Amino acid sequence: MKPVAVEKTVYNVPYFANSEIDYVYKANISVYGNNLSGIFIAKKINETTHRVVFTTEFGNKLLDFEISETDFKVNSIVDELNRKILINTLKTDFRLLLKKQFLIKEQFEDAENKVYKSEAEARINYLFVSKLEEKLLKIIYSNKRKKKININFTSENNTFAESIVIQHDNIELKIELNYLKH
Repeated sequence: MKPVAVEKTVYNVPYFANSEIDYVYKANISVYGNNLSGIFIAKKINETTHRVVFTTEFGNKLLDFEISETDFKVNSIVDELNRKILINTLKTDFRLLLKKQFLIKEQFEDAENKVYKSEAEARINYLFVSKLEEKLLKIIYSNKRKKKININFTSENNTFAESIVIQHDNIELKIELNYLKH
């Protein structure tokens, strides 16, 4: 990875940006050996806020959040998931997943990818974008010492992610989202 001149100061994330679309995914969540599966729905409800709902496959609501870069509201959550550490972890995950733009401080590249470095508070985000197709492939979320979260995207076009994997490095938590065509 070599440093290069910064070509843009802001990177606009194409995923989850259209308020006309309900983003519906089959979800599998593995946390400390326990597996949950269901339906993950994300909807952009205004310019700054998304609503995130996770239900069982039978439609029972497990959690319902409203999230923006500055606000977070729990509309509902089942008792089994109502743990402060889990809620804060999901808030961080979903805030990163749904973030619409990153301010770019530095840029790097290798043979296949451009890597944009963005800093916010004590956190650093690295955005991996393919040179060939200009697709966002991955976001790595870290602090100054080590990476904490990997979000990997698979998309056919650069407006919609068919598959998303959120993998934590510091805890046993993995969230897999696969788009459900309706």
